[in-house]
Amino acid sequence: MPLSEDEQRILLEIEKDFYDNDPEFAREVSETTLTRHALRNIRWAVLGGVLGLVGIGLGLQVHFALSFVAFLVVFASAVVIERNVRKMGRLGLEKVSDSIAKRTRPRSADSFGDRMRRRFRNDPS
Repeated sequence: MPLSEDEQRILLEIEKDFYDNDPEFAREVSETTLTRHALRNIRWAVLGGVLGLVGIGLGLQVHFALSFVAFLVVFASAVVIERNVRKMGRLGLEKVSDSIAKRTRPRSADSFGDRMRRRFRNDPS
C-alpha cells in the first residue's frame, strides 16, 4: 500500500532533518550495507582465529587449560565467520569475489598467466 502525499511529505521532512542535524552519521548509515558489515565482522573473526591459534601453541607450553581457552576463541571465531557468511548469502559472496577478482586481475594484456596459456596451447606434445 503506497504512502499518501501527506505521509510522503512528512517522511521527506524527517529525512532532511536527519541529514541536516548529523551529516556524518547519515553518511555512515547510508554507506554501511549488510555485506560491508558482515565482511568487517569476518575480518575481526579471522584475526581472532589467528590469535587463538597462536594462543593454542603458546598455551600448550604453559598449561592445558590455557590452550583450551584459546581453542574456544578459535571455535567462536569460526562460528562468527559462518554466521556472517550466511547473512551475506550467495549474492553477497559473489559481489565480494567479483570485487576481489577485479582488484587482483593483472593490468597488462600480456600477463604471466596469458603467456603460460599460449605456451601450453602451442606446445605440440
